[in-house]
Amino acid sequence: MKRIALTLLAAALTLPALAQTWNVEEILRADRNKLAGCEGPYRFDAPALTPAPKGYVPFYISHYGRHGSRYAWNAGTYSTIGNMLEEAKKANALTPRGEQLYKDFMEFVTVPQINYGDLSDLGYEQHRQIARIMAESFPEVFAAGGEVFARSSTSQRAIVSMNAFTVSLQQAAPKVHVTTNSRATNMVIVNAASANRAIAKRYQGTTKTPESLADFKARKIDYDGILDKLFSDRSFLEEVGGRTQFLSELFTLWAGYHNYSDSNFLEDIFTVDQQLAFWEIENYSCYLSHAGQRYTQISLLQDIIDYAQAAIAGEGHVGDFRFGHDTVMNAFYALLNINGAGFEPDKVEDLKYWFQNYNTPMAATVQFVLYRAKKNPEKNPEILFKLLHNGAEVSLPQLQSVDGPYYRWSDFTAWARQLMAEHPLLPAAPAGAAAGAAARRP
Repeated sequence: MKRIALTLLAAALTLPALAQTWNVEEILRADRNKLAGCEGPYRFDAPALTPAPKGYVPFYISHYGRHGSRYAWNAGTYSTIGNMLEEAKKANALTPRGEQLYKDFMEFVTVPQINYGDLSDLGYEQHRQIARIMAESFPEVFAAGGEVFARSSTSQRAIVSMNAFTVSLQQAAPKVHVTTNSRATNMVIVNAASANRAIAKRYQGTTKTPESLADFKARKIDYDGILDKLFSDRSFLEEVGGRTQFLSELFTLWAGYHNYSDSNFLEDIFTVDQQLAFWEIENYSCYLSHAGQRYTQISLLQDIIDYAQAAIAGEGHVGDFRFGHDTVMNAFYALLNINGAGFEPDKVEDLKYWFQNYNTPMAATVQFVLYRAKKNPEKNPEILFKLLHNGAEVSLPQLQSVDGPYYRWSDFTAWARQLMAEHPLLPAAPAGAAAGAAARRP
């Protein structure tokens, strides 16, 4: 435990220097989908994986995945924009660009409004491809067959994502036996804060807040520059929802509509500078409301460890897969301190160097891949693991690496035990794998 504490201290001392070594804004300006933040589609751009340390082979994978691409999660995105444009049209208050937006939006909106919150075709295919890549990357895990257990939240988009993933995995690894469920009792694991308000309330306001979100918006967003492009008269805006709500929903639509449409009717509404400003707002909002709730994911962390321990003992599955939402992914991303994402900066402008919500696109994944000695594992019982975030190997600054992205599982569980002792569950989560084989078997 002392070594882990010292490693954490060393990481904390070196992180501020590391944060300034890359230009986040340049990366964002070059990639529209990253500017879309959590609304952007999954990017299949992970680099090649590092070979395992000599003599080690993968034997188990534990995973949490966000649902795939969807329509806007809230019907209000469509109704707010539609109502505002309707009122402006009646008031003869649209510019030529506003008139075009009105026409294009009304032709576009019918299908999305009916299907709000639902998984799109792209979302289904994303999970099929993620499962296929995983099976191809780690054939040793699935070649001999074995049990695979998948759980999702009760949301339609999570259930269908799980179905896409498991069907594809079964096709790629036909010897495995897959069991799935989407029971309400999963929720305290796959979406704890939503399932139990006591958990969410306990950690509300525990994250450093350098500035109020409202103040950050006020000094960051060029409201007039955007609205003047669309409206010749804005006197009625406050009566029908206000400029803040309208532009927030318009950016949400801009960010996400390529998840289900090939249209480009919104691409000139925001300049790149305006997109970047909105991204910073959304990134800060995710940090406050999601990453700020990182300790609500203790139950997920415990579940991952319990099922992995069962697999290590030869009593569990070859794969355990969970499907949920961006609120969980953003929080878990910070809880695990992936690439230093758990750091809490003193200035809002510095946040983007540590926490980036574009790392939680549609279909985002976290995968723990466990390795053991290929020969005589009883003589060399050390379990190693690496963590993949959206298919890419990542660092855990609080741990000492064994070899590149590979870490000792014992170091990780020791760190997790210390974390969970400092932030105990309230109330306790349902028993996981540690409760015994009967509880593990779905």
